[in-house]
Amino acid sequence: MTTLTAGATRRRDPGALRRGLRRNLTAYGFLCGALICFGFFSWYPMVREVVLALQQTNFIDPPTWVGLDNFATVIEDPVFVKAWVNTLAFTGLALVIGYAVPFAAAIVLNELRHCKAYLRFIVYLPVMLPPAVAVLLFKWFYDPGSGLFNQVLGVFGIPPLAWLDSTSTALVSLVIVSTWMNLGTGTLIYLAALQSIPGELYEAAELDGAGLFKRIWHVTIPQTRLILLVMLLLQIVATMQVFIEPYLLTGGGPEDATVTVAYLMYQYAFNYGQWGGGGALGLMLMIVLMVFSAIYLRVSRDPQP
Repeated sequence: MTTLTAGATRRRDPGALRRGLRRNLTAYGFLCGALICFGFFSWYPMVREVVLALQQTNFIDPPTWVGLDNFATVIEDPVFVKAWVNTLAFTGLALVIGYAVPFAAAIVLNELRHCKAYLRFIVYLPVMLPPAVAVLLFKWFYDPGSGLFNQVLGVFGIPPLAWLDSTSTALVSLVIVSTWMNLGTGTLIYLAALQSIPGELYEAAELDGAGLFKRIWHVTIPQTRLILLVMLLLQIVATMQVFIEPYLLTGGGPEDATVTVAYLMYQYAFNYGQWGGGGALGLMLMIVLMVFSAIYLRVSRDPQP
């Protein structure tokens, strides 16, 4: 009887109630702060873009609702199709180069026994550089006269290339820059996934006579399947929005060979003064990425037993 009375007293303790209420209010306060930041920096721009795509405005005079006229304007632009083709081509090349290289670098780093920390720092170093600095550094590398890349080609007797001035090499040059800039992040994520694989699996594979490539195919890739799928989705979404590389390196040239959807959106908004056209392009890109992400997540989802 005495124990029940003491338990009831503790449950009615106003101090405990106040402390519990304070903890809950603190937790909800942090949650509300995160929701406000997410809503202001993520959801509000999306809603504003939808509204902007249906308006004609210069942000000085009152906006005018024009319906789908902005979409018709950008679709009739002869550069519109070229921009989408370039964006898809950039994404495809980035998957071939930028998706495979970090995974291969992570495998190499995982196999090393010495200087791991220093090599990880070197791999991650490009990520610490501001994107504009990294891109301008490569602009010097690509210089047709005294650029580093052409000097290296000259050592092997190969004539210099017009990296950024040729329609056949300009887009590939942008992919190389993008891969180098983002190499560190992908490599470290893959490296963390590789180090979580039990060593017994590799030992069993070695006992069965599996070589390096068989171990990668039958152990490494299956064990990192989830992170590979997630990184594939993030890679596609990021490369479809490429902007800074064509903006700083080529200005969309030569002959519109590096005009992307994001760059054309910038052109409409800031160079042509057609904010509605820029909003329409942005909305198209957002819808394409949302549809692709939904289909991708549906297809890649593990089947239920």
